[in-house]
Formats: sequence, C-alpha cells, structure tokens
Amino acid sequence: MDFGLKNRLSKIIPPKSGKTVMLAVDHGYFQGPTTGLKDIKKSITPLIPHADCLFVTRGIVRNCVDPRTDISICLRVSGGPSILGELSNEDVIVSMEEALRLNAAGVGMSIFVGAGNEDRTISNLGRLVNEAQQYGMPVLAITAVGKDMARDARYIGLACRIAAEIGAHMVKTYYCEDFHKVVEGCPVPIVIAGGKKLPEMEALQMTENAIKEGATGVDMGRNIFQSDNPVGMIKAVRAIVHKGATAEEAFEIYSSSKKQPVEAK
Repeated sequence: MDFGLKNRLSKIIPPKSGKTVMLAVDHGYFQGPTTGLKDIKKSITPLIPHADCLFVTRGIVRNCVDPRTDISICLRVSGGPSILGELSNEDVIVSMEEALRLNAAGVGMSIFVGAGNEDRTISNLGRLVNEAQQYGMPVLAITAVGKDMARDARYIGLACRIAAEIGAHMVKTYYCEDFHKVVEGCPVPIVIAGGKKLPEMEALQMTENAIKEGATGVDMGRNIFQSDNPVGMIKAVRAIVHKGATAEEAFEIYSSSKKQPVEAK
C-alpha cells in the first residue's frame, strides 16, 4: 500500500483510535429531498465538526460543504436509478479526476449481492478499484443483499468477503446477529450502516454491539440527521466509537445535550 493511499485512509480512519465516525448524507442521490436532508446545508453544517468523514455526493460537496472545513470526504461515485426504479441497476458515474478535484479521501459505491444486477455491480467495483489504485485512492464498497435474502451473518458475510476479494479497502454493511463472524471473514475494515431510523437507544446499542464485535466504526445517516437532537446523537455515537462508552453512557450524552445550544461553524 503506497503513501498516498495510506495517507488518505488515515483521513477517513484516524490513527489515534483506529476507529471512524462517518456521516452518511448521500441519500438524495436516489431518494431526493428525504426527511432530515431537505435543506441539506442547514442539516449537515452543525454535524460536520463531530464527524471524521462525510460520505456524500459530488453535487452536495460543491454546493453545500464549506471548502474551509477540515473534514475528509468520501465521495459516492455510483448512481443511476431512483427509488422508483431498480436500485441494483447502478453504474459508476463519477470519474477519478473529479474525485481528485474535490480533494476526496476516498470513493464509495454499492454492490448488490443476490440481486438482479449482481454481476454488473461487482464488475463495476473491480473496475473502480483498478482505476482508484492508479491514484492511491481508497475504495469503500457498500454492500446490499437481494430482497429475498435475510440480512444475516451468512449473506452479509458473503457480500463483505466478495467486496474485499475484489479489492475494496473498506466495506460498509449492516449489523446483524453474530456480526463477529462477518468481521472474522472480512480482511478489510468494516463500518456499519445505521439503516432505517431507530429509537435513539436502540441505535446506540447497535453501535456499541458492532464496535465490541470488531467494527471499525459507523457510516451512519438517518439515525443521526433524523433524530430530534442530531448534534447530541452524533456526539453520543462518537463517544461509543472513539471512547468506548456504553450505550447507556452515550444516551446520557444525547439527552443532556438537548439543553445545550447547537454548535456550528
């Protein structure tokens, strides 16, 4: 692994803790102005100081992220269908030159294992890794499994291992029962997706469990920006990931910060 790739990875996963809190705000690329991100600049600005990395599309980086911020950017480079179509029908739609112009620390795309376009999405990942390697750019593979497949350790583990075998430097996937088996079978760092909005305590407990079972961190979106206290929630998640706080301790951070003014840059 060359210097440039290692250096970019260190901006996504801070070496001090070896863990990361990625803030996923790329949902609009297929959902449009979804709840919590209708005014995306207003939503993400107070959250950015508490995240290690922003997972985002190029249009939002250009228009809604202050270029003076020191947060790292992991750029979503896949897309195509909307929520009204077949989500697995994606292609790589952003060039590596564009990622470099936007000073991205990494690029990410989805693969769909067990879905109709499985072979194409995995082939797309291979081509992205080939191109990214030339520029020392880390690749995050976001795993999804077919609609008829259970989100369990067997199928999630399959998707994560395939992503690593194809050459992804990091994998984003869902937490599941026996998650440690998924981690054991994947030789690259794994971050968990937050998934659908959960009650805050449930989301924090999921985070604690994932970290204890070997996750490198989170790439969480809706469970932060759709919370009734987004800043408090990302602080709470951060405490678990970087400080080893329990879900109960983190929930106290979330609750107590409701009384504090929102931080922004």
